[in-house]
Amino acid sequence: MKGFVVKNTGSWYVVKTDDGSLVNCKIKGTFRLKGIRTTNPVAVGDNVEVSVKDGASYIVSIEPRRNYIIRRASNLSKESQILAANIDQALLIVTLKEPLTSTTFIDRFLATAEAYNIPVVIVINKVDLLKDVDERDYLEGVKTLYETVGYEVVVTNAISGEGLQELRDKLCGKVTLLSGNSGVGKSTIINSVLPGLNLKTGSVSETHHTGMHTTTFSEMFELPDGGAVVDTPGVKGFGTIDFDRAEVAHYFKEIFQFSADCKYNDCTHTHEPGCAVLEAVENHYISRSRYQSYLSILEDGDDDKYRKPY
Repeated sequence: MKGFVVKNTGSWYVVKTDDGSLVNCKIKGTFRLKGIRTTNPVAVGDNVEVSVKDGASYIVSIEPRRNYIIRRASNLSKESQILAANIDQALLIVTLKEPLTSTTFIDRFLATAEAYNIPVVIVINKVDLLKDVDERDYLEGVKTLYETVGYEVVVTNAISGEGLQELRDKLCGKVTLLSGNSGVGKSTIINSVLPGLNLKTGSVSETHHTGMHTTTFSEMFELPDGGAVVDTPGVKGFGTIDFDRAEVAHYFKEIFQFSADCKYNDCTHTHEPGCAVLEAVENHYISRSRYQSYLSILEDGDDDKYRKPY
């Protein structure tokens, strides 16, 4: 029988079959993704075939993925983690206070989504915490930066409801991945669009000002008006994987645009004479934060980087 994966706990999977039944499954066989070792060879959103043997259900095959989004499992690992497969869009939930989401994290997620042709809407949540002038100015600066690059940005307060109707409209009829650091309010946002679900929500560490994990596995929730959302565990970092160094610039919209005017076709935009990208950074047409994120992804190609603790 056929179906699609709606939940992954790491040790077993829940598959919704074509007749609407929910079946708990193990995996049988070896599934590989372009030779990349993954911590979860089967992901939420995968279309699969299930076989029953001796009263137990097994996933025996995966249909070709339309797309997926993947991250390096940890800074010390050569393995990867597939966050979700066959999705229409992603909402990247970020906060600028309690916890602070770094622009490097945002840019790494955006670059990965670009690589796998997944549209992203950036959601800046918890804006009620930004009270003084400098904090509100920073909010406007971040919003303007990513809108200028070409991304949609929605400002929300999941507690008061600000911006949530706009989000609901964007979710309707689409399969949407929700991702972000721990503590940014993913579960609160899902609870707001699916009343009655009552996902557990977490708090933020007062010592480290970082979120504490509440979601420990990926799960898909269907929306009443069509579509679904995929909730994923919060992550601290976003290590990229399987990027060709020569193509990294393609995943930064503004860098790719300016690179057309570089003197050399194989320009890495790091030191070459006649580099239009370096000139654009110097003249503030490309933000320095985005350029630094680009350089950090180039460093991910160094095989030694993820073998040494730091």
